[in-house]
Amino acid sequence: MILRKQRMGKQKPWTLEELKAGLEAFYKEHQHYPTATEVDKYPYLPSARSIERQFGGLVKLRQELRLGENFDFRTGEHSTRRAQTINKRAHITEAKVYEFLIGRFGKEFVHREYFFTDDHRTRADFFVYDAGKGFCVDVFYPDSPKNLTGCLNVKLIKYARMRPFADYPVVFLQMNETISQERLDGLVKTKKKPLGADRHLMTWGTFEAFCNTRDPLGVLRGSMVREKLGIKD
Repeated sequence: MILRKQRMGKQKPWTLEELKAGLEAFYKEHQHYPTATEVDKYPYLPSARSIERQFGGLVKLRQELRLGENFDFRTGEHSTRRAQTINKRAHITEAKVYEFLIGRFGKEFVHREYFFTDDHRTRADFFVYDAGKGFCVDVFYPDSPKNLTGCLNVKLIKYARMRPFADYPVVFLQMNETISQERLDGLVKTKKKPLGADRHLMTWGTFEAFCNTRDPLGVLRGSMVREKLGIKD
């Protein structure tokens, strides 16, 4: 089959044969059929929205073409495998952030899964006590800028509803290294609703610099000085 390349602007509808060729080509490259996000990035397929309008969505299209055994990637083995990957990545990512924070501020002053209220739902990934009033860190790993926007909007709604967070700076720390701080700044600048006072969207590098501008609590600074001087308590 000849692959049809996606182009900008108005074009004739894609045929089932063209779509099957694109989907099979993607499978040969990646050993799985594409999700909606992957379809949008693949040059030999139309947008997921176009498939939705023409065929009723990717699930129905995969059913019609009889591609694979699980047509709906939100369920079954694909969904389980994806959840396992996300959970593993989240564990590694949060461990990296935690090790950095305790190295900078001290283990006693870095709280994981910090609950602000007794409902056991209002929590931050990390709350750090420093020489100021402290700050919150909400860690996430978006697969793409589009996914980042959706994640950020959900988080902003969550924090806007929670009054206990209002008194503290909140860092939304995205850990996808392919998304630059410039990209984040551009996203924030074009948002219809601003992040709000003391709400920051950062990459890992920017976060490191941010933490280095904040002083540990005095008790920790004193112990660090004593350690450097070789003075035992």
